[in-house]
Amino acid sequence: MQLSALIGADVRLPRSGGDAEIRGLTADSRAVEPGFLFAALPGTQVDGVRFIPQALEKGAAALLVGGGVELPAGISVPVISDRNPRRRLAQMAARFFEVQPGVVAAVTGTNGKTSVASFVRQIWEALSEPAASLGTLGITGPKGERALGYTTPDPVALHRELAELAEEGVTHLAMEASSHGLAQYRLDGVKVSAAGFTNITRDHLDYHASFDDYFYAKLRLFGEVMGPGGVAVLNADAAQFAEFEAVSWARGHKVITVGRKGRGICLAALRPGLRGQALEIIHEGRNYDVNLPLIGAFQASNVLVAAGLAIGCGAPAGGVFEALGRLQGARGRMEEVAHLPNGASVYVDYAHTPDALENVLTAMRPHTAGRLVVVFGCGGDRDPGKRPLMGEVAARLADIIYVTDDNPRGEDAAAIRQAVLKGCPSASEIGDRGDAIATAMKALGKGDLLVVAGKGHETGQIVGDKTIPFSDHQAVQDAVREIAGGVA
Repeated sequence: MQLSALIGADVRLPRSGGDAEIRGLTADSRAVEPGFLFAALPGTQVDGVRFIPQALEKGAAALLVGGGVELPAGISVPVISDRNPRRRLAQMAARFFEVQPGVVAAVTGTNGKTSVASFVRQIWEALSEPAASLGTLGITGPKGERALGYTTPDPVALHRELAELAEEGVTHLAMEASSHGLAQYRLDGVKVSAAGFTNITRDHLDYHASFDDYFYAKLRLFGEVMGPGGVAVLNADAAQFAEFEAVSWARGHKVITVGRKGRGICLAALRPGLRGQALEIIHEGRNYDVNLPLIGAFQASNVLVAAGLAIGCGAPAGGVFEALGRLQGARGRMEEVAHLPNGASVYVDYAHTPDALENVLTAMRPHTAGRLVVVFGCGGDRDPGKRPLMGEVAARLADIIYVTDDNPRGEDAAAIRQAVLKGCPSASEIGDRGDAIATAMKALGKGDLLVVAGKGHETGQIVGDKTIPFSDHQAVQDAVREIAGGVA
């Protein structure tokens, strides 16, 4: 593609260097090949401008830099200067790869993104639409599953994946929109048809300067990324709902509010069962009874956001609500992984924030005939302020608590546990996560319910600079075999 076509009509082609033929894009100087455009982006630790000489040596045909950047002398290739080079790179990537699924639903929020994306894909599949989902669990589509590495990949990788999905015949895509991805403009250029909002609470303050910064990143999906006249599906029961609604109206979006306070899709009644729940839903004056095979009131909330996104993208309401009765939970999200002979159940959930842990434990209580037990820890090199808060949540809502390790990363694991224990001093402390899970399971009695929280779908534990193979699912199954005397 010619550089003149790649940069967009609002940017003039630089006088120096001519109209180069661009064979690829990258922000990683190590990935530059002859004919590539190299985006020298500012980073949190190093500035991409430092790597311009290496990129040129490898054959870069053009450069993208931030406004006012001082460049090395003697550059003969075209240089595009932009006040927001990250956003410009994303827009370039969209033009370079050209195609993407015709219908894209994106969902943001602190909790529930993975579940909502999975639910939307399942609804579309039930309606015979060629669909896929993209996010924390990777890509799931007609050709199976494949890993991504990030909830929201960098814009070049993201648009490459979108083009591949479109070429595979996928017409409908549900994707997660993380705060990192939104703040770094990775989703700009994605033609979002409908955007969903689940909830917002404290998270990722190790990256975002403040809650307001985190909040603004989420709002970008509705106020900047999705073009005017899209569909905004908003959880009316969530904090900050009014701000998301105001931005959506100002942008000219059609707004569908969902939840107990929802005007578009209203949850009129919820009756929890042992391993599911009955929902009464009102939409456009009509009542729908849904037997949802998932537990937890917040899962019901996620399901309504998913239904709103599917309807907002043109799916028939009757078919959408019928499909809800066949939904399966996303891996590691309120997932039942064992049911013991004495009637005790074990669930794995990704809850790793105070609000998420509170939601999970509150949701589990109506389904618990005996004691509610929780095993959890906190990650290292992440927001330390949430550690005692999570301990306080566990102390308030669980009957028995085991504090263990999550992903200690570069911090001292024992110090992290001590910070958590300040909020739940009567909890049992077992550093080894596998031992903590096994100990908790061996103590389960009739009707007890155990939640193993924090890691969800993850298959490794980060200790120092190494990732050690570890899965909560596998640890639960190992404990099941041990309890059964070696019989799975």
